[in-house]
Amino acid sequence: MPLVILDRDGVINRDRPDSVRSLAAFEILPGACEAVAKLTKAGHNVAIATNQAVVGRGEMPREELDRIHAYLSMEVEKIGGKFGHIYACTDTQVEPNNRRKPAPGMLLEAMTDFKSPAHLTLFIGDADRDMEAAHRAGCRKLLVRTGKGEKTLASWQSHWGEPLVCDDLAAAVSHILQTPDFWSAP
Repeated sequence: MPLVILDRDGVINRDRPDSVRSLAAFEILPGACEAVAKLTKAGHNVAIATNQAVVGRGEMPREELDRIHAYLSMEVEKIGGKFGHIYACTDTQVEPNNRRKPAPGMLLEAMTDFKSPAHLTLFIGDADRDMEAAHRAGCRKLLVRTGKGEKTLASWQSHWGEPLVCDDLAAAVSHILQTPDFWSAP
């Protein structure tokens, strides 16, 4: 069963320059919950891998992050979707744990937990650090134009070659589900 790992800020919810620091500031992007539900109904495992240094810096309590994720999970479940797991790295630096993106730690952890080989794992993100984490984990990657996506696209081609790009998460899921050989293509 394929695994789709999603970045959170800029992919599922509106990215904020000052970080999402409360449930009140958490705004789900149009079509994002429906996209997760489509993946779930199509038999894909879906997880989130998100950097949340805002917690590590003491700018938001862990309990508020948990409330945000509980709310997001509830909204997705209302329409038939499910997150198999939400990986949140609250570290403020990559070292010593190697989980904070661009390190591949959270992605490798998800691939192990879901027993998903790299060729059946896709990471959808909007930032350079997302694409680097996917590259380092050896899994497939897809860039969305939401969040930091446009800025990332401008720099990505020089680092990562010709990218697979979609306008947003809904378009990415449509592409995955409507491309018959998506998981067999390199």
